Amino acid sequence: MVLRRRAAAAGAAAVVTVGFTALIALGTYAASGVPRQAGNHPGLSGGTVPAAYRPLIEKWGALCPEISAPMLAAQLYQESGFDPQAKSPAEAYGMAQFLEATWAKYGTDGNGDGKRDIWDPSDAIASAATYDCALARDVAQVPGDRQANMLAAYNAGPYAVIDNHGVPPYRETQGYVKNIQALARSFTAPSTGVVIGLSRQAAGAIYYAQTKLGTDYLWGGEGLPSQNGRFDCSGLTQAAYDSVGIKLPRVANDQWYAGEHPSRDQLRPGDLVFFATDLNDPRSIHHVGIYVGGGYMIDAPHTGAKIRYDTIDQRDYIGATRVTPDGAEALPVRGTDGSITAGQGSGGAGQPAAGASPTAPSGQGPAKS
Repeated sequence: MVLRRRAAAAGAAAVVTVGFTALIALGTYAASGVPRQAGNHPGLSGGTVPAAYRPLIEKWGALCPEISAPMLAAQLYQESGFDPQAKSPAEAYGMAQFLEATWAKYGTDGNGDGKRDIWDPSDAIASAATYDCALARDVAQVPGDRQANMLAAYNAGPYAVIDNHGVPPYRETQGYVKNIQALARSFTAPSTGVVIGLSRQAAGAIYYAQTKLGTDYLWGGEGLPSQNGRFDCSGLTQAAYDSVGIKLPRVANDQWYAGEHPSRDQLRPGDLVFFATDLNDPRSIHHVGIYVGGGYMIDAPHTGAKIRYDTIDQRDYIGATRVTPDGAEALPVRGTDGSITAGQGSGGAGQPAAGASPTAPSGQGPAKS
């Protein structure tokens, strides 16, 4: 992110002069509380799903009371990162990562073209919701949170939920339920509530980033001694939050889902701010910084530049994320090829949940990846 206007550069210099503490004292920011939307079907937060899939996720996310559009989006993101061509080593296919045997039973013609195509996002999204709702019916008589029971059935199988009278005591299954519900909050439209304040972790992340001002940019830099302590944009934000005990993924378009998304007028210091080449597709996010207030961020801009203050008022600004420990923990883990391999804290998608049906592969649910 390059600043070319003298006024912007002067404003950034003023931020440095005033200092972060004074900036807060001036009251230059407002912050949202926990984003929620009233009703049983909360809406999707802007910019969290590719625009082409938003109407489908909103439609099928209302198929039954146990699911919602944000929860369905969270599942699809964790399964494939919204990649309709995703293929796993367990031979699960498409955006929703169905095995062929499960697809044969639950595959749905979502677009009415007379075909059930595992690779077609319209069919995959419809089928994911159909499968969720079928599991919800299987465990409808089990006491407790109906959505949690449905998610547990997705991971460990409905019989495990029925036998245990609720979410079974398997670390992977409990982690899966927690992570999907936490990740769903990242996809939920923010409320209009405003809370003034700064968390200790956000303040610590900003402090860390401030100590790196003037450090040279390095593509792929994570601040390692072998890199002479240099960073790229997401390496800096990752290290800043790691300094306060929050583990973020390595790349910016995964960090985007580490919490809820305050609107522009709800920003507060410590929020991550993101920039994309296509404002309708979060997969095109290419840059991230740490908001410090007053319309400015600390970022590692590009090769040849140093870590500095920059304005966030740029044409490719897509939005912000308020990082939370639960949100960061819920994010999936990527393999060396960039494919999603597991959910953080869930025991790993490659390992079946303890006590799950012996025919259920990979711990992602009965007859699913």
